[in-house]
Amino acid sequence: MNLQMTLNYHIPVLLEETKKALDIQLGGRYIDCTVGTGGHSSAILEAISPGGQLLGLDADPEALTVARERLKAYKNSVILVNKNFVHLEEICRKYNFRPVNGILFDLGLSSLQLDESERGFSFRTDGPLDMRFSPLQKITASDIVNNYSPAELSRIITDYGEDYRAQHIAYGIIRERPVKSTRQLAEIIEHITGSTGGRIHPATKTFQALRIAVNEELTNLENTLKQTTNLLGYGGRLVVISYHSLEDRIVKNFLRRESRNCICPPFVIECTCGHVASFKIINKEIITPTAEEVYLNPRSRSAKMRIAQRIYNEN
Repeated sequence: MNLQMTLNYHIPVLLEETKKALDIQLGGRYIDCTVGTGGHSSAILEAISPGGQLLGLDADPEALTVARERLKAYKNSVILVNKNFVHLEEICRKYNFRPVNGILFDLGLSSLQLDESERGFSFRTDGPLDMRFSPLQKITASDIVNNYSPAELSRIITDYGEDYRAQHIAYGIIRERPVKSTRQLAEIIEHITGSTGGRIHPATKTFQALRIAVNEELTNLENTLKQTTNLLGYGGRLVVISYHSLEDRIVKNFLRRESRNCICPPFVIECTCGHVASFKIINKEIITPTAEEVYLNPRSRSAKMRIAQRIYNEN
């Protein structure tokens, strides 16, 4: 890994929008649940200094190596933890880091992960079928591709890739086992689907599905969003940047539920759930990158931002 190159080319998505969404307070405390190579964290630390503190989490140890170098000017104001954000509440207890003024999730892959062929996230260059955020994780994409049953593989591609050709692709992959590399898998899928071109490569959705399955991304996101309620101080902001419909749906449903005082079914005449709203949705319309940002950073094109504010509710 070329550390200086990584520092030079990483561009944080929706940076100005993120700073505004977090309503950053001088001297405040913030959590970056997906610190990556430190792009958003650097901007937050600049805005909260002096006196502010930031807790940064990431499952990827390589990303944290870059972030640590990038944020070294703020070393006395930042805590970096090499753990998946699903452990958020536990980590905050350990470091006595609560309540906080804001929590950020940027759910996209970093350029570091995409551009290193040995990580196996992309089929643009050939690499092993890995796709793990952390080398400590046990399951790799190779395990799924080469060992899972046709039904299991088809379910993953259907549920996480939303590809209507999932069963066809799954059986095609199984016929070609063992599959040893990203390029081999991409070529198999291209042959199976008969795709000859187009803006989106036919293997894109399968690669997304495998990555989500390997890292349990959707389950972890759902579980972590629930933890933010106990960590944010009243008036604190929750900001989530997602990149595909499955993530965005989880965030939208969480905020819709937690911004209502009653979540009883429509047919219930009198509320019996006792649910109390803990968030107020700030942006009714999803925030997306400008045309200029997409031009400068094409990887930002699918980003969607949702913002909510922690509220005090006497009901």
